[in-house]
Amino acid sequence: MTGPDEEIPQMQWAIGAIMRANYVIYFCIAIVLVLLAVASFYDVALEFLQAFDGGFVTTNGILQVLHALLVTIIIIEILETVTAYFRTNQLQVRPILIAGLTAMVRKVLVYGLEPTDLIDVVGTVAVIAVLTAAIAVVGREREA
Repeated sequence: MTGPDEEIPQMQWAIGAIMRANYVIYFCIAIVLVLLAVASFYDVALEFLQAFDGGFVTTNGILQVLHALLVTIIIIEILETVTAYFRTNQLQVRPILIAGLTAMVRKVLVYGLEPTDLIDVVGTVAVIAVLTAAIAVVGREREA
């Protein structure tokens, strides 16, 4: 039978192993997010060039560029969450909320291109209101 003194080093080793695995996983996620951000920014450049192809700009072309740019911003905000974890050893909620808000803004822009139901619009507005309130609350907690 093992006593409490013998369990402590084993528990510390197990916790250390889990923490190292956690860091490795977050590091892999960060690498993938960096690659996605670069690829997404390349897509923004291509969409931008296509928007101005032919000498005139269309509304649809501008919206495509904006959509690609917002996806890049979402990826960068998620990457910020991972880098903040490395800095503080805590998961930051604010960048995730900002990424969600950016995704909802992107969805609102799609409403101009596709037919939508009133329920979808009301749901999107409700989600935007909740995310905005959550960002405000997290901001106040950070200041306190």
